[in-house]
Amino acid sequence: MYLSTSRASDIAGNTPAPKGPVRAVPGTVFALGLVSLVTDVSAEMVTAVLPLYLMAGLGMSPLAFGALDGLHQGATAVLRLAGGRIADRTRRHKLVAGTGYALSAACKAALLAVTTPWSVAAVLAADRTGKGLRTAPRDALISLSVPPGEQGRAFGVHRAMDTAGALFGPLAAFGVLWVAVDGYEAVFTVSCCVAVLGVVLLALFVREAPPPAAAPATAPARAARPAPPPVRTLLRLPGLRGLCLTAAVLGLFTVGDAFLYLLLQRRLDLPAAYFPLLPVGTAAVFLLAALPVGRLADRLGRRRVFLGGHVLLLGAALLLLAPVPAGAPLVFGVLAALGLFYAATDGVLMAAAGPLLPAGLRTTGLAVLQTAQALARFAGSLLFGSAWTLWGPGVALGLAATGLLLSLVAVAVFGGTRAERPS
Repeated sequence: MYLSTSRASDIAGNTPAPKGPVRAVPGTVFALGLVSLVTDVSAEMVTAVLPLYLMAGLGMSPLAFGALDGLHQGATAVLRLAGGRIADRTRRHKLVAGTGYALSAACKAALLAVTTPWSVAAVLAADRTGKGLRTAPRDALISLSVPPGEQGRAFGVHRAMDTAGALFGPLAAFGVLWVAVDGYEAVFTVSCCVAVLGVVLLALFVREAPPPAAAPATAPARAARPAPPPVRTLLRLPGLRGLCLTAAVLGLFTVGDAFLYLLLQRRLDLPAAYFPLLPVGTAAVFLLAALPVGRLADRLGRRRVFLGGHVLLLGAALLLLAPVPAGAPLVFGVLAALGLFYAATDGVLMAAAGPLLPAGLRTTGLAVLQTAQALARFAGSLLFGSAWTLWGPGVALGLAATGLLLSLVAVAVFGGTRAERPS
């Protein structure tokens, strides 16, 4: 992450966390967590059944699914930049985020009208557009609501609530499929209704971020709203370029969880109706670990925790490659490692970046970082899908694990030698 080689390390990962009893997070953080919880129930209902729906139901090849999974990860990454720039220019973080949530809700309804693999892909691309628009403004609202030393805790609370939705979503999909055999349309219908509820909650309970600073009374009116500088200027900020490079390098070899679930299903010979339960295990671990890991990152250093999360992902891949009997230990090991990976990387990366960025550029800067990571994961999904198609899933996973190991070594060696000061 290169945070330890610059003054930015003291800002991003090592601002002393507040001592004494834990205080409640601001209402904005809680309200956004509630919106994300409801929205994730909707999204994960679809995500939980998507691999089987496309590959078993519609006959999509592993290579094509890899391309689609990559689209999920990063094909609409440019929209993150657009959402960030619009939110910073207008100071309307809530409006931009709400537009993204509304677009995703509309796409859930559109899934009911499409029946071919690539028409589904087009709808999912529009859904990812909505996610791209909303993610950076939402994270900026969280970051602007708390001081630098509490960023990890705030993002941990939000990600815990978000992951509660990821826990309930697959369970809801499982329940719908249990009642309606092959009832994918029923899953999409319920998902759409829940997504609309998320938009309503955002409109009613989330408050707009306060302006970063008041302009002097004698200053021209337009001076209170300076135009954000170009993206290249943001990359010159201390530490941000290193964060982007590290996230991109590791993201290139981050195997999508959908692929890991498919590999685990093959090892277990799991019936299709039980497939949506696999993400539940991951979400349960993420839910329990998000807040403790976020607080740990505030104290131990966000760079260390972020890299440690990728070590856990490597462990999940090695478990799937190892000659471990196909039983409960394999399932618990893979899902626990995957859940801890998300707890140690998702919110922690945003918590590391937030204090590096001026308040007026917070959304654009977070979008730059998210875009770098998303594009790398898009490329990684294409590479993994291609390797699966050409050489089989075992070879593909082995290559990905090797690449991730080498990337971790490179980041550890070239990311700086000075230890982060624990806060």
